[in-house]
Amino acid sequence: MEITIIHMEDDMCHFLIEGVDVAFANALRRTMLTRLPSMAIDEVLILENTSVMYDEMLAHRLGLIPLVTPLDDYNLPEECDCEGKGCSLCQCTLTLEVEAEDEEKMVYSGDLISQDPKVVPASDKIPLVKLAPKQRIIIEAYARLGTGRENAKFQPVATVAYKYVPVVSVDKSKCDGCGACVEACPKNVFRLDDSVISTQNTLECSLCELCVRECEPGAIVIDSKPDSFLFKVESTGALTPAEIVERSLEILRERIRTALDFANSL
Repeated sequence: MEITIIHMEDDMCHFLIEGVDVAFANALRRTMLTRLPSMAIDEVLILENTSVMYDEMLAHRLGLIPLVTPLDDYNLPEECDCEGKGCSLCQCTLTLEVEAEDEEKMVYSGDLISQDPKVVPASDKIPLVKLAPKQRIIIEAYARLGTGRENAKFQPVATVAYKYVPVVSVDKSKCDGCGACVEACPKNVFRLDDSVISTQNTLECSLCELCVRECEPGAIVIDSKPDSFLFKVESTGALTPAEIVERSLEILRERIRTALDFANSL
């Protein structure tokens, strides 16, 4: 297996993985979605809420705020010595106390105060509730690690998708250089130079085959590599894209090792 980083940003990663089959690619994708833990607010104690928003709706909004997750600093509740009852090793407390004075006030995720400076909202501009003059909310929230199997709010990825690596070839003996494929391709894969069609940015090909329909039969052939996949991973901000990929591969490797050990014991 070989991994090549194509493009990396703060919240997004494009990479190429080669030497694996579609079962492994799908297992990696599902591991990112359902097995990789991240922090999220799970319990909310509302001490005072005079806003127009119901307590349940406000608690739901708090639970959907992505929290920056230091994975090495916290345990999963089921793996903690406290047996999930809540301690400093598996739980982080965040408080929110805001009051509007003489004017309306919008409460944002950045108004949350965390007992752990590492566990903070990934964005401080997420709106929670608008307070009318003299309205106030006082909240104590408890965040913990969880996985996407339990609830989607624990997923550290906003998007994770993969596709086969496209192989685009032009048979110049059948291509008349009309340029119809250049206009038909939505991904700008083809280029026309002096009545000669050539390919560019083939990794951007979406395998839609619009170019094939516009040209003579056999002039353009769209195929794919069976053991290579292009991944796109977009983070919620809980973990960096690189950490999502690395940790997911570790989890998947451990699950495969456990399965092999079980099979060998039979």
